[in-house]
Amino acid sequence: MPLQTDREKGAHLLRRFGLGASEAELDYYLKDGLNGAVDRLTEYESIDEGFSINPFDLQPEKAKNLPMPIVTAWWIARMISTRRPLQEKMTLFWHDHFATSASKVKASEMMLQQNETLRQYATGNFRSLLMNVSKDPAMLFWLDNQENVRGKPNENFAREVMELFTLGVGNYSEKDVQEAARAFTGWSVARSRRNVSDDQPPKAEFLFRPRLHDSSMKVVLGKSGQLTGEDVLNHLCDMPRTAEYISEKLLTWFAYPEPEPAFVKRIAKVFRDSNLDIKTTLKAIMRSSEFYSDKAERAIVKTPVDFVVPTMRQLGFGPIMRETVSRGVDNRLALLPAASAGTTMKNMGMQLLYPPDVAGWEGGEGWISSATMVERIGWSASLFGTGKGRRLGNGYPYEALFNGAATPTEIVDRLTSLFDAKVNPERKKILVVNAEKELTGPMSRAMAQKVGSSVTRLMFATPEFQFA
Repeated sequence: MPLQTDREKGAHLLRRFGLGASEAELDYYLKDGLNGAVDRLTEYESIDEGFSINPFDLQPEKAKNLPMPIVTAWWIARMISTRRPLQEKMTLFWHDHFATSASKVKASEMMLQQNETLRQYATGNFRSLLMNVSKDPAMLFWLDNQENVRGKPNENFAREVMELFTLGVGNYSEKDVQEAARAFTGWSVARSRRNVSDDQPPKAEFLFRPRLHDSSMKVVLGKSGQLTGEDVLNHLCDMPRTAEYISEKLLTWFAYPEPEPAFVKRIAKVFRDSNLDIKTTLKAIMRSSEFYSDKAERAIVKTPVDFVVPTMRQLGFGPIMRETVSRGVDNRLALLPAASAGTTMKNMGMQLLYPPDVAGWEGGEGWISSATMVERIGWSASLFGTGKGRRLGNGYPYEALFNGAATPTEIVDRLTSLFDAKVNPERKKILVVNAEKELTGPMSRAMAQKVGSSVTRLMFATPEFQFA
């Protein structure tokens, strides 16, 4: 049965395009109805993000460079804290699309620069995004384009920009790859030196080397001339197939697997007609009837990010993190919960900044295995501070979560509402029985941790909770 009420649709909208549907966020986004929620979610530029940690302030005193795990924790902390959830969700989407891994790009400042580029153009113009990511130092290094020179063209980037970033498999020839590779010759990376006077970190920059560029005639996908790399990228963006390829990937990520060809073509037309404006295209998806159909509801397996970050936001770790930073506490201490979350996501199969290959993560049912389910179920202990290892909530007022809920049924209702969980009646009975068994005294902080951890452990194990 399709989603009925604005609140049901709003929760669905935030599960997919946000970072979970906390009760407070639902109230905020739905103040002006569902259409207002779409506008509030997408028109985020004027909203204070609520995150002000400079990653270079986290660099250990004796370290020459910013450690990569700190960059990862910094990004996760941003996801937990941000008041612009769509911006971070789209940054994650583009990180998977333009998959670049720190396993090869070991310079943390390069990975950080790319992360900021993805964020800057997250819902902007795809042509600008593609151009800037293609010239991004991490991408140039990742796909060996700094080795692409006249007379010895390296085809790695030319192949992937067609196969994975724009057209998809089967929509170009080997000759197109070879010719495009020559167009990208001379694209390289330069590193600035650290300026000790203003204490700015060194920065890698795009560098075009004219002497290494092949300026002869080329023919790429029917376009001929003394083509440059920019010419090829613009031609790829102008091709109708690119709009369809990107639209299909957006629908697969945010609506449901295997979207109908007619749905893809309709969204692709919006994408083309808007001059490849990402925000306009996202709004078209958000306002489509298909997005709220029963085919779409709880139809996408949660990524590790979608499993971990929303539960932290729903418990209110974002405001706690912001408040910790505002007190002037060492920011590295404020980021400890984010670092713990990153370790858990890695164990669930998704180590941010380390996609498995240039195609990104497999996704879908690939997220679920016996090993990753152990991590998903065990996340409850970390959330409620009852585990032996990664505890998140030192000083967290767990007892306040239940807002006077005293009976086992009230406790279960509170937790299923808090975590936006869809639980069928039979499984709810099991949760209530479990809460009754664990509730052996007044609702103290320790009792709230014990009951909360036990009930959510069973909740996180349900098949329904694996889907967004």
